[in-house]
Amino acid sequence: MKRPEAFTLAEVMVALALALVVAAVVMQGLIASGRSGERLALLLRERTFQRRTLALLRTELGAAQSWQAATGVGAACSLAGRTPVVQLEVEGRRITYSLGTAPSPIWRGRVLMRCGPAYGLEGELSSGAAQNRVVLDGLAAGGLQIVQEAPGMLRLQLRQELPLRGGAVLPLHLEMLAAAPQP
Repeated sequence: MKRPEAFTLAEVMVALALALVVAAVVMQGLIASGRSGERLALLLRERTFQRRTLALLRTELGAAQSWQAATGVGAACSLAGRTPVVQLEVEGRRITYSLGTAPSPIWRGRVLMRCGPAYGLEGELSSGAAQNRVVLDGLAAGGLQIVQEAPGMLRLQLRQELPLRGGAVLPLHLEMLAAAPQP
């Protein structure tokens, strides 16, 4: 009777080493894919927040009777050391946007804050007291800039720097044009 052929110990060891190399490559690919998906989800979420922020500012600029860049004189809320970016006069009420440190540690880095009346359920400005609220966090230095392109036309520029795992930073930039009354 003939004995069946068997693998030698050396052949089994080589096969196991190759299997481990293939498994390590597959795991690295899965981890990289997960990180890419996480980064894409963060990017999509933050782009949505940026668009909403600029749409709010553009709507308020469109409804404003007047606006002034880089002033917070007569703001209805305390700016608490934040730098005013723009002040609007909408329906006889002041709305001030400012950049600076976050009011609490739940926010990421620098924040854009809106001081002004809240909106009611029907989208109208309320008659209540002005409120100071964070509109967007994770802003870069000079996170919101308003540049006059032409009379009655402004370019709104928003810059964020979002921390990623491993210490990397994801820079995001969004621009939008807005009509505004003459200052």
